[in-house]
Amino acid sequence: MKIKTKLILSFSILFLLIVVLSGLAIRQVNYLARDTRNILTANYQSLDYSRAMYKLMDDIDTQPDAIQLFQDKMRGQGNNITEVGEKELTQNLQQDFKVLIDNRKDTLAIKKVRADLNSIMKLNMDAIKRKSSVAEKTADRSEIWIGLSAAVCFILGFTMLLNLPDAIAGPVKKLTESIRQIAVKNYSHRVYLKGNDEFATLAKTFNSMAQKLEEYTASDLSNLMTEKKRVELLISTMEDPVIGLDENHNVLFANDGALAITGLKKEALLNKNIQEVALFNDLVHTLSKDLIIDRDYTAETLKIYADKKESYFEKVLVPINITPTGETELKRLGTFIILRNITAFKELDFAKTNFIATVSHEFKTPIASMKMGLQLLSNERTGVLNTEQQSLVEGIREDADRLLRTTGELLQISEVETGNARINAQACDVEEIINEAIDSNKIAALSNNISIDFKISDGFPDIVADKEKTVWVLSNLISNAIRYSYENSVIEIHVSTKKNGVEIRVKDSGAGIPEAYLSRIFDKYFRVPGTQKEGTGLGLAISKEFMEAQGGNINVMSTLGEGSVFTLSFISA
Repeated sequence: MKIKTKLILSFSILFLLIVVLSGLAIRQVNYLARDTRNILTANYQSLDYSRAMYKLMDDIDTQPDAIQLFQDKMRGQGNNITEVGEKELTQNLQQDFKVLIDNRKDTLAIKKVRADLNSIMKLNMDAIKRKSSVAEKTADRSEIWIGLSAAVCFILGFTMLLNLPDAIAGPVKKLTESIRQIAVKNYSHRVYLKGNDEFATLAKTFNSMAQKLEEYTASDLSNLMTEKKRVELLISTMEDPVIGLDENHNVLFANDGALAITGLKKEALLNKNIQEVALFNDLVHTLSKDLIIDRDYTAETLKIYADKKESYFEKVLVPINITPTGETELKRLGTFIILRNITAFKELDFAKTNFIATVSHEFKTPIASMKMGLQLLSNERTGVLNTEQQSLVEGIREDADRLLRTTGELLQISEVETGNARINAQACDVEEIINEAIDSNKIAALSNNISIDFKISDGFPDIVADKEKTVWVLSNLISNAIRYSYENSVIEIHVSTKKNGVEIRVKDSGAGIPEAYLSRIFDKYFRVPGTQKEGTGLGLAISKEFMEAQGGNINVMSTLGEGSVFTLSFISA
């Protein structure tokens, strides 16, 4: 509980106690006033009337207005009846007084009137005694209630008086003593305070400070220097260029490889802000651009002239993050810029690509000859084939088509990898592209009893694309949809406009792609494990390269059991 909350709660309790005690006292005083008021307003009034009439009995014969005054007092008494039996006594008084007026010398009537007055006075006197007793009991109860309330308030207030100052002064005293211990360099001293208030937070911060001071004091400067030299030696002997930066992007170190590849001397690089160095060195500018814009980074390949030839390096940024002692959040201390020489791997990749391109190109001529021979065999003028021979020819034709498609894909991917793929982007009609792609897959769709649903509104905007390659990409998506859809299903092709662009969506009704493989579906040679359908794993990789080369994009969404949706995004013409 926070200190402020404790103080507010304590004073609120004290205020509540004062209100309760005051309310109880006012309540009991009201009870006493009510009982006293009953005595004064009722019984004492009757006694006053009775005494006045008693005195007037002696003046009835001598004063002419005594009878009138008596009757006025008697009438007042009749209107002030409050006790049981008082009404009957008052009526008796009225009757006896009437008899007395008729015969003023009647001593018996005089005695009866006096007796009636005595009875009324006695009745009210007894009531006064009884009500006085009630008032005394009310006063006693008031004393008890007020006394008990005062005792409870005293106990609570005294408890708070004892505990509240200690709750505040105690932690302050402990922290003060701990500061004295730190002042005498006793850095192992710690403060332990329970709770979640400000003092507990202050104690945790104090302990963190003391721990850092203890670690700092216990560290050996010579050991630190030795470790620093060891690290510097290790970095300097690395073949890969390495540049180390602090949290402000100042250059802390650069090994010989980094100095050689940048063409800079140590004095021009060390202890300088890398952004300043980047102003007059293009390579340093390329290496530091991701630091300047401060964004999430993925490794990229750079072509740099090194070792007297064009070389390839993979740039990697390695952030140096630590959790300081006594803290919980990571803190950036600096960054390593590492250039990994991948020239040998690139040369092997180029050799592989050239080999595939050469072999694929050489395969095309004999495959074309095979297809021509199959066409001649299928022609009845060269002879009639029996059913078994026709089946063999059809099988060879399917294998030749598959082999031709594979070599075509290998040639396409080789062109992309070597940068020889030519993109002729211009304004194209969307409907025309889609219809051409559908026409090239009609026979395959009919053989699987699959229909292709496509509609487009008139006046649809053109797109910026290479028509030939876009038809190839869309045809590949439709072919895949036919291959992976169930029989008697429908492939849907939707076209829609987006902000400054057009989207073409191809939706199949196949088994779908597991979510774990969606991120790899466009990788070269990748096929979803367990797939029984034929394929090389190149079609989607080529499609992605073609789409990005013409400023577009391709992505996929899929749900198991519901099929997949491939989306092509283009820029409007």
